[in-house]
Amino acid sequence: MILAQAVVTLANATCTFGSAPCTVKSTSNGTVLADGRPMCVISDAKPMVNISSCGMCSSMANPAVASATAAAMGVLTPQPCVPAVTGAWIPNNVKVLVGGQPALTLGASCICGFGGKISIVNPGQVKVDAG
Repeated sequence: MILAQAVVTLANATCTFGSAPCTVKSTSNGTVLADGRPMCVISDAKPMVNISSCGMCSSMANPAVASATAAAMGVLTPQPCVPAVTGAWIPNNVKVLVGGQPALTLGASCICGFGGKISIVNPGQVKVDAG
């Protein structure tokens, strides 16, 4: 069986309020590999541990952006992104388990506390032979 959309360490995601793609990294699994990289699971959603910065944040719900924008007389002033993810990834395919947890797949998303939606856009691998 081929799992062409399994997400692995070094996958890319984007945030609706971010200026650049971020990388996703597995810390929950070190034994199940795809293309030689650890597969990610839905609990791999810790800010700055599993999900890196998305460049500059432009969400007014982010206190740093709101403060900088106010200081600039209302001109939107993006600030460095520090994701504020508060929960797990929302899976879009729960057919494969890795260590008892749903595997992360292309198209999965999570919500940033500043109102952004972070979505997997590149799974980080081409295919994995699962059997």
